[in-house]
Amino acid sequence: MRALISGGAGFIGSHLAEELLRRGHRVALLDDLSTGARENIEHLVAREDVRFVKSTVLEEGIVRSLVDEADVVFHLAAAVKLRSLSEHPVRSLQVNVRGTETVLQACCRAGRKVIVASSGEVYGRNGEGRFREGDDLALSGATMRGAGYACAKVLGEFLAMAYHQEKGVPVVVARLFNVCGPRQSGPYARVVPRFVGQALRGEPLTVFGDGQQVRSFLYVGDAVHALLGLAEHPGAVGEVFNVGSPEAVTIEALARMVKATIKSTSTIAYIPSAEARTDGLGDMRSRVPDVRKLQALLGDPPRVPLAEALRQIGAFMAGRPGPQTPGPGGGGRGAGRGAAPAVAPKT
Repeated sequence: MRALISGGAGFIGSHLAEELLRRGHRVALLDDLSTGARENIEHLVAREDVRFVKSTVLEEGIVRSLVDEADVVFHLAAAVKLRSLSEHPVRSLQVNVRGTETVLQACCRAGRKVIVASSGEVYGRNGEGRFREGDDLALSGATMRGAGYACAKVLGEFLAMAYHQEKGVPVVVARLFNVCGPRQSGPYARVVPRFVGQALRGEPLTVFGDGQQVRSFLYVGDAVHALLGLAEHPGAVGEVFNVGSPEAVTIEALARMVKATIKSTSTIAYIPSAEARTDGLGDMRSRVPDVRKLQALLGDPPRVPLAEALRQIGAFMAGRPGPQTPGPGGGGRGAGRGAAPAVAPKT
């Protein structure tokens, strides 16, 4: 099988490429390296069964050519949330919306199956607890920074389903919830690598609000297996699936797990949410996926426990010393924005 991964040099894309190659498939990687990193795929690009193209999903000719050569497409490319929307809002929305349509048009023309990566954030602030695929979608806030990313992902889903219903494109939508693992670091890191980096440096682990926000975290290898399962199963076509872990944990408990796993003496520092967020929104108290639809299709595969995922992330980051930029939210949010405010730490 020949697979195309848009966003192939990114965190999830690079792990997906490795697994496809391990299974004996050929892989083409499309990435402009704006948020992905060549170092994520440096060990792959010299292989004869790998092709890397440094470009964007907005380049229609390149996308068409790569899709024509593929048997299946994994569309993971996206502008990364708050930082991108703040600094480059037009470009970010073009990548997330027009880029998705460019991929869908090419797949329509070539008759290719496409797995479109969406996000659990499409549920917005619609209630609390475990979100099911049939739940209403509720965009959060009136500002672009508060709702732009989720809105773009919703539009991407609508485009995907429209191409399926009207044009017959074999489409699968995967709503990813808080995927974590090695390589998820740097200025676009989420809460897990932020905590791990702070613990490795002996700095306070910065928890926003009271730390009782509830989230779940899926190891990247488990996310990859779910994406491949959806790509291979004919019953997934035309459907939307939550892809995440059903294991819920508070952000405070996550911080303590990181401390224990890293064997760190770091304290835990609590920062008022209003000081940590810049989008004018409070933090969701709970965002956990209901994954029964995915389990019904693919079964309930073994999962890497969160403690083991933290151990692997710690080992990876310990081998890559250097500053990590703190992120803006305690609930597994997106890009970092500089140093955290000074507060009195708690243990």
